Amino acid sequence: MATKNFPQGFIFGGATAAYQVEGATAEDGRGPCAWDEYLNRPGSRYHGDPASDFYHQYKEDLRLCKAFGINGIRISISWTRIIPDGVGPVNQKGIAYYDQLIDECIAQGVEPFVTLHHFDTPLPLFKNGHWLNRATIDAFLNFAQICFEHYGDRVRKWATFNEPWSIAQNGYIAGNFPPNETFQIGKAIQIEHNLMVAHAKAVNMYKSMGLPGSIGIVHTLEGKEPITPTPENIHARDLDDAISNRFMMDACYKGEYTPEVMALINEILKKNGAKLETEPEDFEAMKSAAKKMDFLGMNYYSSHFLQAYEGESKVVNNSTGAKGTSVFCLQGIGARVSNPEVPTTDWDWPIYPEGMYRQLKRIQKYYPEVKEIYISENGMGYKDDFVNGEIDDTPRIDYVRKHLAYLLKAVDEGVPVKGYYIWSLMDVLSWSNGYNKRYGLFYVDYETQKRYPKKSAYWYRDMAESGELDLPE
Repeated sequence: MATKNFPQGFIFGGATAAYQVEGATAEDGRGPCAWDEYLNRPGSRYHGDPASDFYHQYKEDLRLCKAFGINGIRISISWTRIIPDGVGPVNQKGIAYYDQLIDECIAQGVEPFVTLHHFDTPLPLFKNGHWLNRATIDAFLNFAQICFEHYGDRVRKWATFNEPWSIAQNGYIAGNFPPNETFQIGKAIQIEHNLMVAHAKAVNMYKSMGLPGSIGIVHTLEGKEPITPTPENIHARDLDDAISNRFMMDACYKGEYTPEVMALINEILKKNGAKLETEPEDFEAMKSAAKKMDFLGMNYYSSHFLQAYEGESKVVNNSTGAKGTSVFCLQGIGARVSNPEVPTTDWDWPIYPEGMYRQLKRIQKYYPEVKEIYISENGMGYKDDFVNGEIDDTPRIDYVRKHLAYLLKAVDEGVPVKGYYIWSLMDVLSWSNGYNKRYGLFYVDYETQKRYPKKSAYWYRDMAESGELDLPE
């Protein structure tokens, strides 16, 4: 089998997020976030406890990292562990927990990549307008400052937000994240803008503090392709690409919304009877921050194939792995349709590794300001079979191998990708999908919280230790 070398110093990482792994939602003074209320509602299929019990088992998980060649870990800081109500008094037990976690990462030789906000907005702020209320921006900046002050001496990689598009899309268009609103496309665009302002102000604050690390953001950058290259389908692709990707990439790396992108956004707003509210100071902050960005975190799982669509919005979320049940059609944008030549997961996510390469090349073309890229999430949700203490997840290995082959092709062509963080380190609570959608290198028995390395964990270890990828045949 042919092989290809990874660049010197490449990070072989594993990714987590506080709410998806920690559990312990009511321990040591932690306050509730939006997801606590949502998952504790009557009829909920699952809850946030105990998740993967990372709150108590992080030392074991970091020992597994070291044993399996994983030299980087994405973690996030639970806002309500630090400030239980989102604003107000600081919880010293929360401060101490992340001190211990970060110190243990460093002791095990696993570099922490810390995200400030990974979907877990404090419940009081969520109820008071969420990211539509600009007061949430100020509260976030206070939280960010506390984190920078306490952990900035040790943390070398900070991300302001994880997947702002998911906050907007899933909460206000698809309706499978709190507050479960649907087709509120105007609200979604407004939230994207407000998040970009919060991001910019946090970057500017961090850079003013003289800390030794770097800062960026994590975007989910889904590929967008016309299902057939008709002018109408290409335009639907461009509209979906603008709202999902380029609107926020412009904010982060241009410090403004370019005329081409803004024309597409205005078309979407007009077709949905909405408008965007901005302040002059927003763009001052964005322009300043754009010059200071150190890296881009890119989450990539799939690409969408777009078809022109003139009807009303319709969305059906496949949250159980019932293959072939998804529907996603948006008024004023287009319809995401299946491509018969592209396989899908049980959750209807297209498996299109070439899309990662195409997206990396588009960043290189449209955003040459990007200095470094980390694939901050990529992986395959799969219904792992636990047989005699072993998990043969060969399809996951094939998925990751193919994506890494395209990553290295992009690197060969000058795209500055410096690391890869598989989603996920261990099996986790998968937001709207619960616990049957497993992503981890390590299988979690949720009854006992015992960890079991999957076949993919041994494969990942061998690749990390050799620094070589066995290329797909």
